[in-house]
Amino acid sequence: MPAATRALALHPAGTRRAWILLTALALLTLGVLHARADERVIRIGYQKYGTLVLLKGKGLLEQRLKPLGYRVTWAEFPSGPPLMEALNAGAVDLGSAGEAPPIFAQAANPDLLYVGHEPAAPKGEAILVAKDSPIRTVADLRGKKIALNKGSNVHYFLVRALEQAGVPYEAVTPTFLAPADGAAAFARGAVDAWAIWDPYLASGERSTGGRILADGTDLVPNRQFYLSTRAFATAHGPALDATLAAIGEIDAWAKENTDAVAAELSPSVGIPAPILTVALRRLTYGVTPLNAETTADQQRVADTFHRLGLLPKPLDVASAVRKPGS
Repeated sequence: MPAATRALALHPAGTRRAWILLTALALLTLGVLHARADERVIRIGYQKYGTLVLLKGKGLLEQRLKPLGYRVTWAEFPSGPPLMEALNAGAVDLGSAGEAPPIFAQAANPDLLYVGHEPAAPKGEAILVAKDSPIRTVADLRGKKIALNKGSNVHYFLVRALEQAGVPYEAVTPTFLAPADGAAAFARGAVDAWAIWDPYLASGERSTGGRILADGTDLVPNRQFYLSTRAFATAHGPALDATLAAIGEIDAWAKENTDAVAAELSPSVGIPAPILTVALRRLTYGVTPLNAETTADQQRVADTFHRLGLLPKPLDVASAVRKPGS
């Protein structure tokens, strides 16, 4: 007779019931622990503005991934660079960023993987100057102090705008500030110009009367990229595909419902809906895999930053692009 059975036989009925209950609880606990060990999670990094925050708000991704056995967690980031750092550190599995942050992320971690992008939206980023500023052209920025978020999409945009105007990057004084700090510096006149993206661009125009000196038209595409890692894509390909399909569904809805999108985003972004509407009309929708043109455009970003000494070595962007069916 096993020891546990002998013990039950020697104790009164009440004790035996307690023993059985404890055994059942122990087995249940083991089952829960096993379920948690087997549970699959996709961790999404998002910014306050864009398709991912809409996806979070509607709960669509949770619906699409539940049949595959996944749950979703969300983490908010103020801009693309810290989001990419979190991706490289293994803190998130998928996130979105503009053109420049993935370049620096790939330089730090070859495991980075481009898994999709939104169409170009060149009017969604610009250089803003005060309405009464004597600065009338990009060439007038020579010797001026310009606020921007280091390593962000506007970093590359500023470089391209200066190049086209014949102004060396070294001829201006970049002041690296996060969007909120950049807005404050611009509003109080601590900088001569502010390179910024929507919706902060639209907000800055409205709150300060700022004037757009130049936007990305004929300079940069200003695409939004979705990024993951090779390890996650290999281990969780179906979940990644389902996530991109859900993003596509939200894109299709957002494209036809600008006012509703503005109303939904306004509380989280902290910008009135009418201002967001201005920004949203400069946005584009329709997630697709990277093609040769998009990859080549990203390669130009990488080559530019390497030429300026901002990257320690050349990058091959194509090697970080997810292949169809992988």
